[in-house]
Amino acid sequence: MRLHDVKPRPGAKHRRKRLGCGESSGHGKTSGKGHKGQKARAGKGIRPGFEGGQMPLHRRLPKKGFSNEAFRLKFEVVNVSSLEKAFADGDVVNEESLREKGIVNRTCDAIKILGNGDLSRKLTVSVSNVSASAREKIEKAGGSIANS
Repeated sequence: MRLHDVKPRPGAKHRRKRLGCGESSGHGKTSGKGHKGQKARAGKGIRPGFEGGQMPLHRRLPKKGFSNEAFRLKFEVVNVSSLEKAFADGDVVNEESLREKGIVNRTCDAIKILGNGDLSRKLTVSVSNVSASAREKIEKAGGSIANS
């Protein structure tokens, strides 16, 4: 097989529909748009959801439900493995130090330490929340958790 023998699979290539190229082409005269009316005209058609003046479905249906998205607390999570890499023995871990090290950079309401990974450094942790597994690992390494 050579490069000139390579051909596309059958049915993979389609001829482009050439509109307005005379009546004998099959797509001449009205070019597949039918006779007159709004959809036959050039320019923008009707907007999505428009039902010819009838009250559209999205306005007929009742409003339902409530979203708490605007009021929920936004937590930034930090794993114990990140603390192991970024902090030295005896360091204090709080929001300011986490932002300095670049571990937390988004705006948030609270920071939570999670227990993913291992910790061998003695750290003093002072953040909003600490998970049970993270608390166990921090205390096992000789560190302490101060409530903030």
